[in-house]
Amino acid sequence: MARPARVSRPLHGCILATLMVAEFCLSPEAAGAPPASGGAEARCEVCQDFLERFYSSLKEKHSDFSMASIEEELIKTCMNTKGKENRLCYYLGATEDAATKILTEVSRPMSVHIPVAKICEKLKKGDSQICELKYERQLDLTSVDLSKMRAAELKKILDSWGEVCRACAEKREFVDLIKELAPKHTAPPAKADL
Repeated sequence: MARPARVSRPLHGCILATLMVAEFCLSPEAAGAPPASGGAEARCEVCQDFLERFYSSLKEKHSDFSMASIEEELIKTCMNTKGKENRLCYYLGATEDAATKILTEVSRPMSVHIPVAKICEKLKKGDSQICELKYERQLDLTSVDLSKMRAAELKKILDSWGEVCRACAEKREFVDLIKELAPKHTAPPAKADL
């Protein structure tokens, strides 16, 4: 009977190190996922913020919190949304061009005052795209050189503010308009209490 070959100690250490590196690389934590046990789930940013504001507006209006009134108000609210919030309304079926309607998945739990975080969590199980929506990062106009940005990016800034420059032919005109409108559309920096 043949005797198994012995692995030398330095080679054994290399194999062990390689296996440890491979285990780390294949783990969910290395891919940026939270640990399986005890990790906090990612927040459904757009869903939670939008539905919190919507729920607060219903309380301010002293709504009767019936499913029909919640759905009606949600559709009215969604008519005035833009960007990621409009995309959320589309996923919920609260826009005219939506293919499916899952408004009852919002109105039923909201009518019995279930927390918005739980509503969004349940919506995520039905359509994961709902929690993939994230607000675009706010641009700090004091730290960025507008003249080095592309014209399309400058137009996007104006569009996010609900402004349009129809007479702008050159990039410099977009930059000037943004600088002129910036105080109106950007919040002043918060003062720290010392």
